[in-house]
Amino acid sequence: MSRMGRVRAETSAGWRSFVRRRTAVFFTFFFPVILIVIFGALIRTDPAGGGLFTEPAAFYVPGYLAVVVLFTPLSRMGSEVARHREGSRFEKLATTPLTRGEWLLAQTAVNAAIIGLASLLILGLVILLTGAEIVFSPLLVPYVLVGVVCFCGVGAMLGSYTDSQDGAVAASNGIGLPLLFLSETFVSLEQLPGWFEPLVNLSPLTHFARGVRAATYSGSETPAVAGVDPALANLGILAVLAVLAFALGARSIPQTD
Repeated sequence: MSRMGRVRAETSAGWRSFVRRRTAVFFTFFFPVILIVIFGALIRTDPAGGGLFTEPAAFYVPGYLAVVVLFTPLSRMGSEVARHREGSRFEKLATTPLTRGEWLLAQTAVNAAIIGLASLLILGLVILLTGAEIVFSPLLVPYVLVGVVCFCGVGAMLGSYTDSQDGAVAASNGIGLPLLFLSETFVSLEQLPGWFEPLVNLSPLTHFARGVRAATYSGSETPAVAGVDPALANLGILAVLAVLAFALGARSIPQTD
């Protein structure tokens, strides 16, 4: 079987495994929906500065997308790798032609399909419930895909180095929650201490949020990077980080356990 055939077969198996877990399917789509309902429809934004969120609704679109682009790969990949380790499945995979990189690529493709559907749902709900005026840029697709690749790599590392599925899920939440609110998603850089800015710039999610905001929000003030359009520049930075994270994630997956 060719490499493409092996990846395609593993992707098909991974997708069927996900669909069979109805609880996982439900909460993958339910969590971002309830977040939009709470923050977008109930609390709402107040550009005049009197509410919890002081920017127009479209400003927070990257934050809503970040919920699934960040948490779904971290939790699903972390628990999936940990589950394979506990069941000694990587020992069985080591006897097949499927490499660790191919296995991770197949799992990433499954996550990309799931998150792509969830992102469409999120965008539709944001427009419907908040009235956000979004610019539909073709860069949205590569941003979501590259973001998924990046955080699937990180999730694979979490699953490889934690001692159980529960540990992987706890680690993904412990890393994901700070990143979600400290990466220019729901909290702007001006609201954070000046000394914290270098740390914000180290987060891959920051470049995801900046780039998506520059591509979809007409009022974005995201600065250019080295004279390059911010939407393209941040996509380039995110792509470099994604390649690095994917390579480290594939390398961290054990052949035996």
